[in-house]
Amino acid sequence: MSPAIAWRSCLPRCNCNIVYLFKRIFGSEEGKDALISFLNAVLKPSPGQELTSVKLLDRELDPKYLLDKAARLDILAKTATGTLVNIEIQVVNKYNTDKRTLFYWAGLYHGQLGSGEDFIYLRKTITINILGFNWFEDTGKYHYTFHIREDQTGELLNDDLEIHFLELRKITELKRKPLNNLEEWLLYLNNIQGEEMEEIAMGNPGIRKALTIEQIFLKNKKERRLYELREKAVRDEISMLAGAKAEGKAEGRADAIYTFLDVRFGEASKGLQRKVRSISKLEVLDRIINKIYTAESLDDAEAIIDNAVK
Repeated sequence: MSPAIAWRSCLPRCNCNIVYLFKRIFGSEEGKDALISFLNAVLKPSPGQELTSVKLLDRELDPKYLLDKAARLDILAKTATGTLVNIEIQVVNKYNTDKRTLFYWAGLYHGQLGSGEDFIYLRKTITINILGFNWFEDTGKYHYTFHIREDQTGELLNDDLEIHFLELRKITELKRKPLNNLEEWLLYLNNIQGEEMEEIAMGNPGIRKALTIEQIFLKNKKERRLYELREKAVRDEISMLAGAKAEGKAEGRADAIYTFLDVRFGEASKGLQRKVRSISKLEVLDRIINKIYTAESLDDAEAIIDNAVK
């Protein structure tokens, strides 16, 4: 074992499932090699068609969203052919993953065109969801890919829609060494450490790059503090949603909703919180909680609540 690898193995690792660090690694210019390696592992292009460059879009982390547990701090990139690739990591199961995915995919797809532009300029749009929970029932399958196909013949309508789901928990349940680059990346994202991580990094330059960025990140006190704040926010959300689910009562759902409103919109949401407190029907609260995390503004949140009450 080389001294460099031995030195690196003795250092602690960050939790890559925390969105702030995830974006710091894959959404930065210095992390492009890691991003390209990850994308090639997920998309599995034909030999000779591998991605060699990407352009990062929407790379800035707005500090006002730092403690917003539902903020979508995803990574958006464009390939040399114009394909849009969106990567989002979801630690908490909000029970609307499928609908959120389609909603944000559709926004990216139609958002490519300006007023009056021809549909011919629409380019393929790929969404990659990395899930910290199990969404699909198949216990042995961890990578799911979806397209638009005819029900009986399987004929592809077109190739513009491509959606991937990667379930991190399932890869650790396989209890074996990784068989390919994608499995190596999923183990990396599961925050494995020690000799297993060393062995993977030695044969995977993209993961070595990601580990190097991690260590630089750890030494920066300001960035480390932002990461710790974000990690706390995620832990709090997991606890909040788990409690609401276990309680199975209207007040548990209401607590989750107005806690979100308070964190997301602050004092301006007090009136809306009072409206939520007045709702006692569990089915109405369920309709709200399934959509409230998509609210980009207080007006959006109010519309979601009003529509659920109708």
